[in-house]
Amino acid sequence: MLGLLLRVLPFWVREPLLIVVGAVFGARITYLAVHDQDRVAAVIGAVFLVFTAIRVRLVVRALRARRNPVPAASADGAPTDAVARAWAQAQLAAPAPAPAPAGAGLPPGPVTAGKEPNPWGQAVAAVAVFAAIAAAVWLGPDVLPADNDTSASRAASCSDTEDEELPAVYGKTPRPVTGAELCEALNRPDLARLLGTPTETATSASGTSNTAALTDGKVAQPEAEVRFDTYTVNLSATYNELSTAQYVNLLKIAGTEGEKDLRTLKVLGRPALLSSDPTMKIEISLGDEGSSGPVQQGPLARTLSVALDSKDRGGSYDITVWSESGALPDDGVLLGIAEKILPTIPLRSVR
Repeated sequence: MLGLLLRVLPFWVREPLLIVVGAVFGARITYLAVHDQDRVAAVIGAVFLVFTAIRVRLVVRALRARRNPVPAASADGAPTDAVARAWAQAQLAAPAPAPAPAGAGLPPGPVTAGKEPNPWGQAVAAVAVFAAIAAAVWLGPDVLPADNDTSASRAASCSDTEDEELPAVYGKTPRPVTGAELCEALNRPDLARLLGTPTETATSASGTSNTAALTDGKVAQPEAEVRFDTYTVNLSATYNELSTAQYVNLLKIAGTEGEKDLRTLKVLGRPALLSSDPTMKIEISLGDEGSSGPVQQGPLARTLSVALDSKDRGGSYDITVWSESGALPDDGVLLGIAEKILPTIPLRSVR
């Protein structure tokens, strides 16, 4: 059907249309190839751009031939091949003049050539008609809702955390964010892409409304966790009086600054801290004896702690990423996740 339409369309509509479509698809595919480092997509984008350059060259030559319909002759009087081909294209694009009617017994009247269509008008019309299509192709993934947009990290649901009974501390004003709300903020459709593993699907997502240890239930510490095949991401919030600056000073006094690979920075205008800690590994046997092994040191985890507010009056959001293999993403991945997730957490959780 598409091939038939392209054969039926006039030259000055067909060629601008092919140029617009080729340029849009070529630029879009090349952009995605550079963004995702996909060599196959880069080759496809280059093919589209080369195709577009060829069509542009053809239109330019046809316009020149249309302005000079008589082909230029070479030194021996024969038209050159290049000019002859361009002249032939222009002649094919232009409509043939209608023959003049002849009267009965009278000589035929003068031939009146029909008005030729304006090539610029046809080109502008073609571009205008398909500009909306080009915009939809370019902006579609970012603007239009997709039916399969939830196929990534949304494959695992947080619904099992909604009916959790909250501890008494969650009745304070302002109320701390709950584990269910953190899970909804963390379990976003583009989380796998933010982690650098866009083809993976979340295998589990959960959230709990806990309290901090050794606080007698007086400090809220909700958390959420989303698991992928490669990485596991944990998001927690701690509502204590310990500021980020005080925590950094404590680590320096304890002499663990080098072990934790500390890095202070600003995230969303708030004080933040990057640190590394090993996870804990506990083996529990489900056999008849029900024995369990000793607590072991697990793979290294990287944590980004961001103050609850820009004044650093205490408390923090903590985003932790680790993998069973021990591989960790770049710090930029944690920063990207924080910049996407933290603004979506309910404002009432900010003190």
